[in-house]
Amino acid sequence: MKSTTQVCIIGGGVVGCSVLYHLTKLGWSDVLLLERSELTSGSTWHAAGGFHTLNGDTNMAALQGYTIGLYKELEEITGMSCGLHHVGGITLADTQERFDMLKAERAKHRYMGLHTEILSPTEIRDRAELVNIEGIVGGLYDPLDGHLDPSGTTHAYARAARMAGAAIETHCMVRETNPRPDGSWDVVTDKGTIHAEHVVNAGGLWAREIGAMAGVYLPLLPMAHQYIVTDDIPEIYNRDKEFPHVIDPGGESYLRQEGRGLCIGFYEQPCEAWSVDGTPWDFGHELLNDQFEKIEDSIAFAYRRFPVLERAGVKSVIHGPFTFAPDGNPLVGPVPGLRNYWSACAVMAGFSQGGGVGLTLAQWMIDGQPDQNTFALDVARYGKWTTPGYTVPKVIENYQNRFSVSFPNEELPAARPFRTTQMYDIFKGMNAVFGQQYGLEVVNYFALPGDAPYETPTFRRSNAWEAVRQEVMAVREAVGINETQNFGKFRVTGPNARAWLNRIMAGRIPTPGRLSLTPMLEPSGRLVGDFTVSCLAEGDFQLTASYGSQDYHLRWFEQHLESQSGVRIRNVSDRRTGFQIAGPNARELLSRVTRTDVSAEAFRFMDVKRMTIGMADCIVQRVSYTGDLGYEIFTAPESQRHLWHRLTVAGSDLGLRPFGMRAMMSLRLDKGFGSWLREFSPDYTAAETGLDRFISWKKPDDFIGRAAAEAERASGPKRRLCTFLVEAINADVVAYEPIWLDGEVVGFCTSGGFSHYANKSIAIGFVPTERIEDGLRVEIEILGDMRPATLYSQPLFDGDGARMRG
Repeated sequence: MKSTTQVCIIGGGVVGCSVLYHLTKLGWSDVLLLERSELTSGSTWHAAGGFHTLNGDTNMAALQGYTIGLYKELEEITGMSCGLHHVGGITLADTQERFDMLKAERAKHRYMGLHTEILSPTEIRDRAELVNIEGIVGGLYDPLDGHLDPSGTTHAYARAARMAGAAIETHCMVRETNPRPDGSWDVVTDKGTIHAEHVVNAGGLWAREIGAMAGVYLPLLPMAHQYIVTDDIPEIYNRDKEFPHVIDPGGESYLRQEGRGLCIGFYEQPCEAWSVDGTPWDFGHELLNDQFEKIEDSIAFAYRRFPVLERAGVKSVIHGPFTFAPDGNPLVGPVPGLRNYWSACAVMAGFSQGGGVGLTLAQWMIDGQPDQNTFALDVARYGKWTTPGYTVPKVIENYQNRFSVSFPNEELPAARPFRTTQMYDIFKGMNAVFGQQYGLEVVNYFALPGDAPYETPTFRRSNAWEAVRQEVMAVREAVGINETQNFGKFRVTGPNARAWLNRIMAGRIPTPGRLSLTPMLEPSGRLVGDFTVSCLAEGDFQLTASYGSQDYHLRWFEQHLESQSGVRIRNVSDRRTGFQIAGPNARELLSRVTRTDVSAEAFRFMDVKRMTIGMADCIVQRVSYTGDLGYEIFTAPESQRHLWHRLTVAGSDLGLRPFGMRAMMSLRLDKGFGSWLREFSPDYTAAETGLDRFISWKKPDDFIGRAAAEAERASGPKRRLCTFLVEAINADVVAYEPIWLDGEVVGFCTSGGFSHYANKSIAIGFVPTERIEDGLRVEIEILGDMRPATLYSQPLFDGDGARMRG
């Protein structure tokens, strides 16, 4: 066995073998995979082997599309068979809500180049005659769906990697992973110690245990999953061609042909978390005991949907564990807080996603960043607040909702409330309806007297409509107050802080007492973040950005911080909290609670000041995401309730009203303000999104991404974000709806909603640069309905900025 290697991959399932292959494909041949038993041990060997492209996240769908297209390449390289069966697949809809979801997915597929189709019940019966279409509203057909041989595919990855120089050591048990001061690792095994520059945790069922060796907790959990293979069925083996896959979300089941019979699996409600406290090391090629009682109701439903099953005998029952993260997506990428330690875990759909995960991680390791936005699968989307007590109920919830309708406004209840601010009980007493962000309870809106204490999940306008409208109008006509806890906040200090910020940020770094807006770029020019940078004093800065991306951003900072730089970065997201106040009465309210001069002359737009409000020490910024006259007020959590009391008492005669994130998202549309991971994400560049207006082109610093940004500035972006007035009926744009022009899809929406101030439906989306002009008429497909829309360039509110800046 090798004693040194550039990369040591731990785990020989389909994901580990995919990472091994892709590293060699991209040029790294000094790579070693360790497997404690045989390849495919764990969950790979007993997988049902299905693959599909359908995924609510477009980047995940693209990753799955890459994976499916890779299998023929593997067969050609190795001469081995992956056992491919491209039979196509149909997802059934037995309610209008589920059919709406499928139509929304079909709309996304239009601009992604995926050739899916919406089917009527009759068309479903024509393609899959064994389906009882009673109660079926429609379906979605995907020609790429199919299944394969799990073992053959895994060994094809392994052979292709070996052919390119990779090494695989089976029956090699990892005992320890110990970091060296230079960032490399000693991997201690029962066959000796390996010195590796990089370690990849692809441990599958054992990923938690392997992570613990490095001192990290990875939020994943094995779930026991059961599927049945029937005896031969004449209606199957007498067909002219193979029966298509059928997913029946209403029955929590998926069905496909297996030889001369059928295979049907279930995501049952009475599910079972397996090995909650750790996976036994001696588990590997075993199955779990059959538990028909778990799936009795699902089987009964399946007999009604697929009557042929009732006459079929059972050949075998496969009951085995596989792993989930709390949201069902993989955990991939550099693990925050560790150098050269990588995660490739929780890939519950290994044969739909494994190839894309391998490519993504290999690009990340070799090039520094993958080619596409990876946030949906980035291990950094979960922070140190995540615990087993949180993971277990969320994974169970995700398993149970695997085939449920996913509504854009839905807030799932498991493991909540967990993380709360000092204001939680006060807001709860005011009929707050909460959402969850990065584990934190955040107010979505305040229910009106007599309203339901929850928002109805829907693809259309919800029961929160009137409450949100009133909150919006309170901001525009008087003054609103909203919590600022859900900002990511970093403190950057030291004598070289300004120089470091000038390199890490593309925009201007402000002078003391001022703030600026700036994008943060990858070397490729794509966005890593959009930040507010506040200079509290020379050598003391506060950075403000997305709360849910704080570990993602902190990892980026630490990766680009030299150890002797004299710069200190601290994540203070949960140590600086407070409120924003916004609206025409905001200045008057602030003046009532502080002795500091907050007049327009003394406290200008984009100023930042330290001041005392009541008895609380605060940092106050004159800026507001609402687009109105406003201030962001930060204080210590211990002072937050006092700050609330002083502001609410002082504002009682000014029309002060609390507002939540639903109103915030409506207010920002009035100004066409973008939002992180909607308009601004690693999928896009600064020029495409308009953030290039905040780049400081004249500063001498060679900031990260400068060369790429300047090249795009010279050539011009091929597409740009635009805003549209949409002639919507009862459903507004959410995201990824296609934009049609002259009968063709030319772009897509990044977000949208309803402007209660303007009483208009708004969409933001990308359009080819050469087609952009005021008044351009397009159509936007919303839930399968083509809605006319008109491009406009002037904000609907405060077009000249007089109120915001005055």
